[in-house]
Amino acid sequence: MSISTRTESPESARQPEAGSGRPGRFRRMLASPELSFAMEAHDGLSARIAQAEGFRALWASGLSISTAMGLRDNNEASWSQFLQVVELMADATSVPIVVDGDSGHGNFNSARRFFRKAEQVGAAAVSLEDKIFPKMNSFVGTEHELAPAEEFCAKIRACKDSQQDPEFCLIARTESLIAGVGMREAIDRAEQYRLAGADAIFIHSKKQVSDEIVEFSQEWGERLPLVIAPTTYAATTPTDIFRRCGISTVIWANHSMRAAFAAIRQTCREIRDTESVSHLETLAPLSNVFDLLDYDELERAESRFFTDHPMNG
Repeated sequence: MSISTRTESPESARQPEAGSGRPGRFRRMLASPELSFAMEAHDGLSARIAQAEGFRALWASGLSISTAMGLRDNNEASWSQFLQVVELMADATSVPIVVDGDSGHGNFNSARRFFRKAEQVGAAAVSLEDKIFPKMNSFVGTEHELAPAEEFCAKIRACKDSQQDPEFCLIARTESLIAGVGMREAIDRAEQYRLAGADAIFIHSKKQVSDEIVEFSQEWGERLPLVIAPTTYAATTPTDIFRRCGISTVIWANHSMRAAFAAIRQTCREIRDTESVSHLETLAPLSNVFDLLDYDELERAESRFFTDHPMNG
């Protein structure tokens, strides 16, 4: 048995393996034959909770982050404000984060700046949708104007040209079914986005059943991984249907925000009505909060940094 005499410097030993970062891990999730799930988060706390509960990826939701800011999902928050929240989520977790990039916050130049900055703050991927700027949330109203396909393809090309990590992903989201322009348009646009360099296709629907998603997936085949957000049709569709359709990733797109919205509102009402907090049984114990945020690490760090120093030996 031969023994290697090669030694590594401390610096080289610390170098991460290729593809071990968040973008590489998310790209492998997209390519996996197993169905993956991404949980919505809208701040550092909701991101930590989702990771602690076992989700392997997070969705930085435009709706949820805007709502947490007290703003509407109509590009009322600037993209720099939005990415400040994404950066907090990245600092609080280690799992891949997929950023809801709306329509790119403007033209191709705005889109590539947003895309590049999302990569810099620690995201793994950005999803861009083919609506005009400013966009309106897909579940509000019936008028959803699509951008010309070639214009959106230019955004895709500009973004992919600007990325630094080759593993960083762009998910092209077509709102064709939301806009009511038909399945043929949805397929045609998705194919154009694939040719422009997208790494995955996000097909969106607001029907109460998954028929459109099933039809799209059957015609699309395996050209690129498919991503969906079954906000309206999850209640009527068993998740196994998504597996049989070959869907890559399911995004639970706004559920943490909606759960928090309901719980905060109910708690405020009860405290207002009773002028007391003694009866509240749904509050998380503070010990749970401190455990999740690892307050004990402060004491461990203080002991390490002070007592382990040679001057204190």
